[in-house]
Amino acid sequence: MPENTPVPGPDPHAGSRGADSVRPRDRRKPRRKWIAGTAAAAVVIAAGITVPLVLNNDDSDPADAAGVTVIEDRPDPLPSAPEFTYYNQIGPPPGSPLNAVEPLSLKIDAETSGTSLPEGLVGLSLEATDLADPALSGDNPEMVQSLTGLGKPLLRFGGNAVDRRFFWTSAGEPLPGNLKGDKAHPVRAVTPADLERVATLLEAVDGTINLTVDLGNYDPARAADMAAHASRIFGGRLAGITVGNEPNGYPTNGLRDPSWTSDDYLKELKAYADAIYAAAPEVKIIGPGVYTQPWWEPFTKVDLPQEKVFSFHHYPLSVCDGKADPYGEPTMENLVSQRIHDHGNGYREAALEPANAAGLETWITEAGVSACPGSNETTKTHASALWAADYALSGAEMGISRLSYHSSLITCQGGPPMSAICTGGEYLQPDGTVDERANYFGLSMVAEMAPGQFLQREENGGGLSHTYAVHHEDGSVSVVIINANNPETDAQMEVTLELPARPLTAAMSQMTGPSYTSEDGTMIDGGRGEAVPVAERLTLPGFEYGSTTQKFSLTAGTVTVLNFTFQP
Repeated sequence: MPENTPVPGPDPHAGSRGADSVRPRDRRKPRRKWIAGTAAAAVVIAAGITVPLVLNNDDSDPADAAGVTVIEDRPDPLPSAPEFTYYNQIGPPPGSPLNAVEPLSLKIDAETSGTSLPEGLVGLSLEATDLADPALSGDNPEMVQSLTGLGKPLLRFGGNAVDRRFFWTSAGEPLPGNLKGDKAHPVRAVTPADLERVATLLEAVDGTINLTVDLGNYDPARAADMAAHASRIFGGRLAGITVGNEPNGYPTNGLRDPSWTSDDYLKELKAYADAIYAAAPEVKIIGPGVYTQPWWEPFTKVDLPQEKVFSFHHYPLSVCDGKADPYGEPTMENLVSQRIHDHGNGYREAALEPANAAGLETWITEAGVSACPGSNETTKTHASALWAADYALSGAEMGISRLSYHSSLITCQGGPPMSAICTGGEYLQPDGTVDERANYFGLSMVAEMAPGQFLQREENGGGLSHTYAVHHEDGSVSVVIINANNPETDAQMEVTLELPARPLTAAMSQMTGPSYTSEDGTMIDGGRGEAVPVAERLTLPGFEYGSTTQKFSLTAGTVTVLNFTFQP
């Protein structure tokens, strides 16, 4: 995304562990609706096919839905209840004088929606020149620790740098004179040795990589050479290659003549794809990686020799001066609204439509709250962490299988304020440490969840809240409740949860923050690090052993993940 350019195009909105414990890896640095999959599910799972879900249910008859089995109530008694140690939740106690929040009623159905929470959903997008940064190494424990907190991340390398100040060479050529950079964004050459180093990082974090080749300076042969080396070095960890970064912007940013069109792009793309296929036929092409809707469908229909993945970029609050659309301005009021959730879903559904029609997997290879330059009301805040968790889960439920949150390796001091991670030290003088900002923790809450199938659910009330439910391969069910009500002014939200079977355990993890605007107060389970493994988590306060109805309270401004196991 351009460092100083707003996003044009269509509507872009379109004894207990908890607060008082020290975590082992503490870094210290009204509505009512049935919620299920959309038409986007067709790409993830074929229409009419769902993953079998076997649960005992006190109240239900066997389900008739295809592929879903619900066992009738069993007379077998439950095992004796063990002793539970309950989670110590941060926040005001029930009955505090804060503003009351409408209670949330949530019923989880035993039927899957047709979409899945995939492994490796969450990743980071970095500049292509960051490939030359020695910090990206498996020998760097700080970087390994931070990336491990994002599960098995996809690292995407592209951004503005790839077409302006990035130079691939496997022959030791000097930097060409036409590339321009500055002190914070220097021109950098990237070589096979750099890819070898990054490969050690991917091995350490069990991650994958999406590379972008330079299209701004037309050279299919050089791109093919990079693809060949990348395929050899990364093997199966190379998810694919994108040709150019946001080529829809070339006619206005000087990389192409103003008359250059999407048809011209497709011609150049085919030349690159042919060259890459000849050098590395197994490598996928991921594209077009643009934010302009008219460019989406043509890419899905273009004939390339290799497999394709559809990708696009999205920054919902990027009307930088607010004049064209005040609801798209990066303000706190817009960030903590139902509208950003609804319009974000609409934009992504529009992107999924041509991809689904073409049978293509869909990725968001570059995303964030806003692409506006510099800091604004939304940057580095706890509210952005709440948004990040909801954005990742809602996207996955619609059919998005990869999400790369745009970030930077520049120092936290003076560096891009929207980045999920950044490096310590004085401006442009990194000291080797890696810090995580609030939005990182929102992404981590999602990344730490096991993959599985989304379940249908019925939701009523809850004020500003969003819910999700996932059935895992081991038979457990995770319920995610994003209570985005104001942590400074709103009381705890009373929740009544109806489960599709009798639970034996209810493990809890929670992300908290003292206020929407807090920049350093976002924590998971009382510490600045990722959640502990599910097996080590403490129990939901008030958990009723064996009851399909659970009643509890949740603090405002939180993301809570509950994992329930059931009678076998």
